Amino acid sequence: MLIRARLLLVLCGFAAIGTATASAEDPEIAKRRATEQKVFTDEQIFDGFFKTAFGAEMRISGRVDRIRRYDKPVRVYVESRSKPDRRAQVAEVVADIKRHIANIDLEMTDDRKAATTVVRLLRDRDLAPTLRAAYGRSRARAIQRKLEPQCLSGFRKDATYRIVASDVFLVADAGDFIFYDCAYEELLQSLGPINDDASVPWTMFNDDVQMGFFDVYDQYILNILYHPRIRPGMTRDEVRALLPQVMPDVRAWVAKVNDLAP
Repeated sequence: MLIRARLLLVLCGFAAIGTATASAEDPEIAKRRATEQKVFTDEQIFDGFFKTAFGAEMRISGRVDRIRRYDKPVRVYVESRSKPDRRAQVAEVVADIKRHIANIDLEMTDDRKAATTVVRLLRDRDLAPTLRAAYGRSRARAIQRKLEPQCLSGFRKDATYRIVASDVFLVADAGDFIFYDCAYEELLQSLGPINDDASVPWTMFNDDVQMGFFDVYDQYILNILYHPRIRPGMTRDEVRALLPQVMPDVRAWVAKVNDLAP
């Protein structure tokens, strides 16, 4: 069984956290796609949404009881320091995420200054020193000691809980399945649903679940989060009151892009 350590860390407005395309259909991805569960009740979807969109796996400071999401266009820049060079595969993942979320403005950019999200592609041996440079020696040591991560992502938010920038660290030389599993989870978590929860069996935001593609269950979570009526800073009760109006749109979209029965 392939296991990947992941981390969720919220500190002073900063959160640190861990469908494949046809050209990258790794056998492990194909196996999971073939057995993917695609039918869920509203209650099952809501349970996963509240457990991943609120809270934090490892809280240091700062409130985590509000919706956190982008409220502006998301532009992804890739910085490659590894072989193989997986920049094209990151672009495929970003395009696939965009295709499956109805209300998100998500694109790649070649201009680092225009980027809201910076993806660093690293060799496995370079991850630890890169984390030390990004977070400081003591915090990076705590991250490594707790989870020994092969990938990591984080975001910074403003006082109104709008995400203003994200960072994603991906190891590129650990094999195709681990790369895609990391890329999907970390890019999606950098958009807001940062709380891993072991009690939700269908989500990739669970340390015991590896997917390698943008599964239907997590499409529900991200499409709720980015529905126009769900705003940064909302509480659980505020979101819960809106779900009866939001879910028909979300279900229709997820059914459409996955060729599911209404």
